[in-house]
Amino acid sequence: MDLLHSQLDIIQRKLAFVAVEDIPWKFYVQTFSWAVSIFESYLLIRQYPLYSKTSPPEVLAKHFDKGVFEKSQAYGKDKARFALFSGIYKQATDSLMLQYGFYAWSWSAAGALLAKVGYGPEYQILQSIGFVFILFFGSSLPGLPLQVYGTFVLEEKHGFNKTTPALFISDLFKGWGVAFMLGAPFLAAFLYIFQWAGDRFVPWLMAFMISFQLVMVILYPTVIQPLFNKLSPLPEGELRTRIEGLAGKLKFPLKHLYEIDGSKRSSHSNAYFFGLPWSKHIVIFDTLIQQSKPEEVEAVLAHELGHWYYLHPTKLMAISQVHIFGILALFPAFLHAPPLLRAFDFPKAVAAQSPTIVAFLLFQMILTPVEAVVSILMNAVSRHFEWEADRFAVELEEKLGEVEGKGMGDMGERLGRALIALHIKNLSTVWVDWLYSAYHHSHPTLTERLKALEAFQAKKVKKE
Repeated sequence: MDLLHSQLDIIQRKLAFVAVEDIPWKFYVQTFSWAVSIFESYLLIRQYPLYSKTSPPEVLAKHFDKGVFEKSQAYGKDKARFALFSGIYKQATDSLMLQYGFYAWSWSAAGALLAKVGYGPEYQILQSIGFVFILFFGSSLPGLPLQVYGTFVLEEKHGFNKTTPALFISDLFKGWGVAFMLGAPFLAAFLYIFQWAGDRFVPWLMAFMISFQLVMVILYPTVIQPLFNKLSPLPEGELRTRIEGLAGKLKFPLKHLYEIDGSKRSSHSNAYFFGLPWSKHIVIFDTLIQQSKPEEVEAVLAHELGHWYYLHPTKLMAISQVHIFGILALFPAFLHAPPLLRAFDFPKAVAAQSPTIVAFLLFQMILTPVEAVVSILMNAVSRHFEWEADRFAVELEEKLGEVEGKGMGDMGERLGRALIALHIKNLSTVWVDWLYSAYHHSHPTLTERLKALEAFQAKKVKKE
């Protein structure tokens, strides 16, 4: 532990200038955030002409009816226009809030509200919680019209929306309620660790973050998800038999197999698994069951089980912990930096004491360009994992052996058919600019995955 702290101290000494120099942080944050926003707009402009193509890629030509492809292109074009407008709109509102001191006002407003109920500035954790939720609501409200348009105009126009106005409002208030019920105690514990551990908070905060993630693995499916969706045991039948058989052969610790009523909000489809290492749960959207044959859903689950087989969730969690550690290792230099808060319009009296949550949020803004690069790198890792999971499905017969893997030799072909069917039903874009995809997509494009599946299959045949 002493070695860790000595290395962290070296980093802080190199960043000591942050605490004393009057750096124009607001200008830098505005410049960085607008640069990222403009880059994202540029990517959309690169992608947009591809929606004018009149035929799908050659590998998909036989699978798309002309009418379906035209609908897919129209949906992609409308989404791109909306994304371009909403991205600039959100950046503009965030920029205005930042420029005109909304963060400093929110801190003062939280303090004034606490003072009305008899709590002074010494209750910094309570004021911090109030500050965060004022920021949350203040930044969320300007985006509500965009959510309404996206749900009731864009998705409705293309036949995907199943959400009623009453359900939309219900989800909104439930979401706010969950954010408060989970966010307030999380933030209180987060800030208490800073008070208790002082500048040596890094290892303790890391332990807390990991523990919180593990708790959420339990809370999300049992407490949070049921507030929004109904999870029912998957009915007996061919699909359940196939999935349980596959899980048993792979020794996947399946505890529950659920069908979720995703169709009450959207006709988009999905499937996923979650849980602790010794107790896993598989969730399949009812729309996926309706849109695909049992053997194709089984292939989709074979891909998902490939992620489990290669420990992809664990690896992603480990990478995220390294990322979080890097952020926390840099933060102490910004924690006691009055010039940082003064640059964002905080009064000298507040800046001199540097409330932890304020310094942390401002620090996160400064990291905006770094986080954009990290996002691209994480997408690259995720895409690599998707290739591995696809290859796992293709090689499933070989991995299970001649007896256990009987009838699974065509799993790769089934997965390919399932991916095509899902893209067609969801009107997903099939022409994708490489740079746009690298920045935005955690999965390879459909064309890339189909070509890879063919290559995996050919390699398998050659080996045999």
